[in-house]
Amino acid sequence: MMYNQVMETVYFVGIKGTGVCALAELMYNAGIRVSGSDTPEEFYTDAILKELKIPYHVEFDAAHINTDINMVIHSAAYSVDSNPELAKAMQLKIPILKYPEALGAWSSRFDSSGICGVHGKTTTTALAGVCARAAGIPAQILVGSAVADFGGRSTLTLGDKFFIAETCEYRKHFLEFHPKTIILTSVESDHQDYFSDYESIRDAFVEYCRLLPPGGKLIYCADDPGASEVAKVIKQDGKAALIPYGFNAAGDYKITSYDVKDEKIIFALAGFQGVFKLQIPGRHQVLNAAAAIALTLSLIKKEFNTDVLDSIRTALENFIGTKRRSEIIGKSSLKNGDIIFMDDYGHHPTAIKTTLAGLKSFYPARRIIVSFMSHTYTRTYSLLDDFAAALCGADVLFLHKIYASARESFSGKISGRDLYEKTKALFNNHNGLTASPEQSNDLTDGVFYIEEPDDAFDLLCELLRPGDLFITIGAGNNWSLGKKLYSYFKGKNYD
Repeated sequence: MMYNQVMETVYFVGIKGTGVCALAELMYNAGIRVSGSDTPEEFYTDAILKELKIPYHVEFDAAHINTDINMVIHSAAYSVDSNPELAKAMQLKIPILKYPEALGAWSSRFDSSGICGVHGKTTTTALAGVCARAAGIPAQILVGSAVADFGGRSTLTLGDKFFIAETCEYRKHFLEFHPKTIILTSVESDHQDYFSDYESIRDAFVEYCRLLPPGGKLIYCADDPGASEVAKVIKQDGKAALIPYGFNAAGDYKITSYDVKDEKIIFALAGFQGVFKLQIPGRHQVLNAAAAIALTLSLIKKEFNTDVLDSIRTALENFIGTKRRSEIIGKSSLKNGDIIFMDDYGHHPTAIKTTLAGLKSFYPARRIIVSFMSHTYTRTYSLLDDFAAALCGADVLFLHKIYASARESFSGKISGRDLYEKTKALFNNHNGLTASPEQSNDLTDGVFYIEEPDDAFDLLCELLRPGDLFITIGAGNNWSLGKKLYSYFKGKNYD
């Protein structure tokens, strides 16, 4: 619909959003005139837009829309009913696309690979990008987060034959995509405001994988029950080729060894001699890397040589991660050691559990102190017991109010304190504690409830000590607490 003819001018409503900004950059690089608008609030994407000299307004005004614009693309956060620019575009009969529709239309121009899953899709896409660059694949890559290895961007442009993109299951947005290859990392219950149960979200992934053309490839995690269940359905369809990866996989991408040494992960794959290394923590990251390797090598039409594989090894070992995925905010150098400050977007119990397990394996001598802010009432309510169990992986835990979402409608009753009460009993039992912190003056371990994240600052200044790792986890705004603490401790010196 959109790209069968050259679009000369495209206007983006909500241009500062991570995915929207990334698509705007790809279109700008393709020679399309791009402009847009967003709110005045400063985002990391402001710097990208200014560097590219893409003009944008920091307000929404119908006067910005005129008939010189050939297409309007908008973030899902805005609608014709409430945004004056979209209303004006409709009045002028200018074609309007939501971001998922525009991404899908863009994907139709390439040999496209969609990376999906409840967990791991962002890091897997970023890893696929650095592997593609190492292998010399002429691809465009779009990730749902900023990637340090992409120069802090969410995009990487290596050519115009292939397109590798993170694709989202929420509201079945990924059904707009045109994949020839799919990586499926995981399937389990999530987005309870849209998918009523596990079966409904599983069926959405099946529907997406059925978009693969004859001869298309489904690269799936054999360790994940949901992904394996979807793969079984696709296999019965008999249309796409299946490539499993993981510790339980058969074939070349079976992980045959895994070790952590000197803050590096070392692993091997059945089909290749030698080992691969990662400097990002977590057993789950090995799965993500195996998927990225499988995709990269599947896109190379000729036999790859050892030089290509060695380049991929180097790229993986040098990969330092993506924004808000076990992202190191900084290290405070203190007299008796240091404190690592991290931030992670994990907002599902499985992601939290694997992140904390990975950190403990990677940093065995460090005390793991967590600030967690749950995201959406529906998810918290539906997965309350799972959240409580997953959070027991912390040594010290701070819980806060639920970070609400404007997109959900929830008629039940749940609060951050409910999660605290559920977690406290499990946490104390798991860690051998007999009392909660409110009943003692011991700040060395326990679970705390502080409604507003920033209100935990003073207590954490008292509690943190050299050798600790402090991490904010969640899709809320508690990340600011970690940055504030890092700023306080940076350069601090005490015995």
